[in-house]
Amino acid sequence: MVYPCAMPGTADLLLHPVRLRIVQAFLGDRALTTSQLRAELSDVPAASLYRHVARLERAGVLQVVAERRVRGATERTYVLRHAAAAILPDEAAEMSPEDHRQAFMAFVAGLLAAADRYFARPDFAPLADRTTYRIAGLWLDDAEYTAMLQDLYRVLAPRLANAPGQGRRRRILATVLLLGDEET
Repeated sequence: MVYPCAMPGTADLLLHPVRLRIVQAFLGDRALTTSQLRAELSDVPAASLYRHVARLERAGVLQVVAERRVRGATERTYVLRHAAAAILPDEAAEMSPEDHRQAFMAFVAGLLAAADRYFARPDFAPLADRTTYRIAGLWLDDAEYTAMLQDLYRVLAPRLANAPGQGRRRRILATVLLLGDEET
């Protein structure tokens, strides 16, 4: 769960647009060097990227897992610490409706940016890539809703543990579960 720039603490840290993109680049248990990150976020100025990576490292969101010397400089390889890259329920509970509105806008903006990057790819092929985006309305009582969330977790948990491998492509799954308008 990710929330807004205006919030103190973790939310403020994670919801800066550049830092949010950095965190998203690590999704799927990726280990990246700053050079690899620069290649993926080529529109972000290098100095800005390094500054945001350093801030995420200081906060414990990114962890250095390897270092090597490259032309007199130290190149670090980072991984995402998932527990540090999440807004805890207590912090979310303290957020105002406006804080949540801003958080959701940051989430959607990040999702739009990821979609724009995909749509701009020279190999764009949504049918071949099995790219989908859908919306549905479900009528569920609280017990049915809880059971659905448990079912989703059972389906997703083993797949979230997949490592990169032959034939695997990193896919981004974003979920939004909102309470809809009541039946009139």
